[in-house]
This record gives sequence, structure tokens and C-alpha cells, in this order.
Amino acid sequence: MKNTRKAVIADLSQLAELFDQYRIFYHKASDIPAAADFLQERLQNKDSEIFVAEENGLLTGFVQLYPIFSSTRMQRYWLLNDLYINANHRGKGYSKELIEKSKELCKASNACGILLETGKSNDVGNQLYPSCGFELYDSVNFYEWSNS
Repeated sequence: MKNTRKAVIADLSQLAELFDQYRIFYHKASDIPAAADFLQERLQNKDSEIFVAEENGLLTGFVQLYPIFSSTRMQRYWLLNDLYINANHRGKGYSKELIEKSKELCKASNACGILLETGKSNDVGNQLYPSCGFELYDSVNFYEWSNS
């Protein structure tokens, strides 16, 4: 049976495995214990909202959103920072279900919207997000400063 729901501490072991796969996808070294610690902190401190997709008790994917704020709108935004589906479960609609959960969170928290960033070369994401109602906002430049 397919299900999407809010993550709980009991999901930590499976969620850390998925999170590790996600990080490897983005060329980071595997570190499941650190992934578990990071996610446990997020869940316990309520720093983020994490939703999981599961099939017959097996976690197949997750989305993680962080709260941010718009000063000009004087409202909360949600930053959809992480979305990942295990390679064996892609193409089954899990991404869209997790995005729908994200939209429900946005509405329930009276936020003004959801922001996300994806690479120009992410063909799957660049097809997925517009199909879920996201609009490409190309009137600004995105800059980053890294604290090395």
C-alpha cells in the first residue's frame, strides 16, 4: 500500500539511508551516522518539515522543507530544499505526492508560497516542478557566498 505522511523519529533509520542516497546523488561522501544525526536534530528541534513516501512499510522517498520569511510580504515561505525518491521507485508518482503534501503544509501554515532551486541540468526536476504548478522565476540572479 502506498502512503505519504509526515516523518516521525521511528522513521530515522530508513530516512537516514534515503538521505544518504540523496547526498551521494549530489556527489557527497556517504555517511549514514551523520545523516541520522542531522535528521534527528531537524525532527527533534522542529527546524524543518519532512514528509516521507512509503510502500508496504518501506520508505521510498522524502521531501524536506525549511521555513523562511518574506519581509516584503510579511509572511512565511517554505524552502523546498530536498526531494528524493529511491531509484527503484521512481516514475510511480511519489514526487508529485510529496509535493502535494508540501503544498498542503504551505496552505495550512498560511505561508505565501514554496521556493526551490534546482540545477539547470536537472532534466527530471525541470519537467517535474512546472507540471506541479511551479513557475520558473527568471527575473532575479541567484548568488551564493560560501564560508570556507
